[in-house]
Amino acid sequence: MADPENEILNATKRGVNKIIVPAVDKKNFYIVKQMASKFKSVFYSLGIHPCRVNQVSYEDLLFLDNLLSKNLNDPKLIAVGEIGLDFFLKNLDRNKMEKIYLHQLKLAKKFSLPVLLHVRKSQDLILKYFKMSGVTSGIAHAFNGSNVQANNFINSGLLLGFGGEMTYTRSLQIRRLAASVPDNAFVLETDSPDLLPSWKQDDEENSPAEIPQIASCLANLRGVSTEKIALLNYNNATRVLPKLSSYA
Repeated sequence: MADPENEILNATKRGVNKIIVPAVDKKNFYIVKQMASKFKSVFYSLGIHPCRVNQVSYEDLLFLDNLLSKNLNDPKLIAVGEIGLDFFLKNLDRNKMEKIYLHQLKLAKKFSLPVLLHVRKSQDLILKYFKMSGVTSGIAHAFNGSNVQANNFINSGLLLGFGGEMTYTRSLQIRRLAASVPDNAFVLETDSPDLLPSWKQDDEENSPAEIPQIASCLANLRGVSTEKIALLNYNNATRVLPKLSSYA
C-alpha cells in the first residue's frame, strides 16, 4: 500500500472503524504494531505468512514467541497471523511451510490467541492442523472451498472471510457460499492492497475504504440490508477477536 496512513483516514471517513493489519514476517512486526499504536481504529496481528517461508529461519519463530509474550497485554494485539498454507505457489518449501504453520498454531494455543489463516489450495490440511492444535477460533481469510469444507471450518470455530473476489459474477462458488452461510459465520475483508473488487482497475490498489461497497455486495447476495450485514460483521468479528470490542 503506497500511503497506508492516508488509506486508514479515508476508510475511517467512510465509516470503517476497525481495521486489522496482519504481519507477514519479522521485518514488519514492529511496523504493524506502530501503525496500530498511532491510529485508534487499527489493530494488529503477528505471524509469518506461508508465502515467506523460503526467506525465514526457525530463529524467527523464537523471535515471534518472545514478541507475543512481551505484547500479550497490548489491547491492539488481537491474533496470531497471517499464518497458514499456500499450495498454489509451487516454489515454496512445503515441508518447512507445514512445520512453521504448526509451530505458530502452538504459539496461538500457548498465548490463548485466535488465528488469521491464509488458506490457498490447502483447506483440508489447514483444518486438520488447526483442530489438532487446540486453538478454538479465528478467521479463514479469502475462503474458497467447497460447501462441506466451509461447514467443517465453521463448526470448528472459524469465520469465513469474504472480500473482493465475492464481487465478481464469475466467482460462482464464493458467491454461493457468501449467500448461504449462517449469519454468525462470516466476516468482511479486503486483503488490501490485493484481491481487488470488481469496480477497481488492475493498476489500482485495494483499500479498507472499499468495505462499505463490499458489504453492499454481500447484502445483495443475501437479500438483506447493508445495515444488517454491517451489524453481523461487527458482531462476528468481535466475538472471534474479542479485543476488538474491549478496546475503546
